[in-house]
Amino acid sequence: MSDKLIRIVDLEKTFFLSEEVQVRALKGISLTVEKGEYIAIMGASGSGKSTFMNIIGFLDTPTAGTYILDGINGDKLNKDQKAEIRNKKIGFVFQGFNLLPRTTALENVELPLFYKGGLSAQMLTDQARKLLTRVGLAGREQHHPNKLSGGEQQRVAIARALINDPAILLADEPTGNLDTQNSREIMELFTRLNKEIGITIIMVTHEHDVADYSDRKVIFRDGLIIDDFIVKKTRSRSKSPKHKHLYAASHSKI
Repeated sequence: MSDKLIRIVDLEKTFFLSEEVQVRALKGISLTVEKGEYIAIMGASGSGKSTFMNIIGFLDTPTAGTYILDGINGDKLNKDQKAEIRNKKIGFVFQGFNLLPRTTALENVELPLFYKGGLSAQMLTDQARKLLTRVGLAGREQHHPNKLSGGEQQRVAIARALINDPAILLADEPTGNLDTQNSREIMELFTRLNKEIGITIIMVTHEHDVADYSDRKVIFRDGLIIDDFIVKKTRSRSKSPKHKHLYAASHSKI
């Protein structure tokens, strides 16, 4: 079986704002992602990185090009099939957490499996509890989001994203609403999950110190990939209170 999880060839996305106005958000990019990779997507606002993430998350459709996820060609899927792939293959972690405010941490994590069906209530609870323990929230299962810190809410969101055992975790600015300490803890959690369970992670971030936790950086500019390189890890953790330069990059081109 191939180790290639994602294969993208000449991907384009054009937004037609009017008959006269078109915006080429992606201009023919190609990219391969191996299973188990941890990749940071970087670039200025308007560079195309968010459009790219929406396409690989099956939240948007490319204008041209090929996108294959885990052997499945996105070109051949209808709307319902894409929704099914999202539920089975992709876990999403967003900047704003997106938790249901009137449900407990445990219930938030259970939700994707509840909609999937086929499991007893006890099995749902057991799996959700195991994931909450894995992300460091044992004993906090019955707390509602407003009783959890921002970092704890993001941990719940990560557990929820993992509940369906996805092939890939997509994280969009996962530390954007967190302070320095919580940002460090969330990024260390991502690193641990990547190493321990082998989950493939693709993360959009504009923060260099956050991107330094990844193993590979892909840099977007004006709808193109202008750089793609491996991050050279020179130390395991930063002692700086600002968690700057946790790892030194093998490149300085960003």
